[in-house]
Amino acid sequence: QVQLVESGGGLVQAGGSLSVSCAASGRTFSSYSMGWFRQAPGKEREFVAVISWTGSTAYYADSVKGRFTISRDRAKNTVYLQMNSLKAEDTAVYYCAASSARSSVRYMSRIDDFGSWGQGTQVTVSS
Repeated sequence: QVQLVESGGGLVQAGGSLSVSCAASGRTFSSYSMGWFRQAPGKEREFVAVISWTGSTAYYADSVKGRFTISRDRAKNTVYLQMNSLKAEDTAVYYCAASSARSSVRYMSRIDDFGSWGQGTQVTVSS
């Protein structure tokens, strides 16, 4: 099991940028694939992005492709989500998640694919 703590959320104007981070504890962090999900008020939690345990492969939801970038620093046990060209519809609580599965991250976009979750960080985009 790995423990996850998100940080970096906040308020930003539409068109702006924001970066959120997820710090993980546990010696095996480097072997986990990491994902970001988000949940807007009144909506279900949805997939945003995932990165492989090596950091070499990443996939994104169509709604954020070209605007968001997921990355990881294995030495710092941290995964990042850089969000550019933010829109009001990006407003949500953003959750970090970890998966110990060895399947390709290409198929890793469901909530059930991830066994560890952070508490979330609020991102609000004003229009």
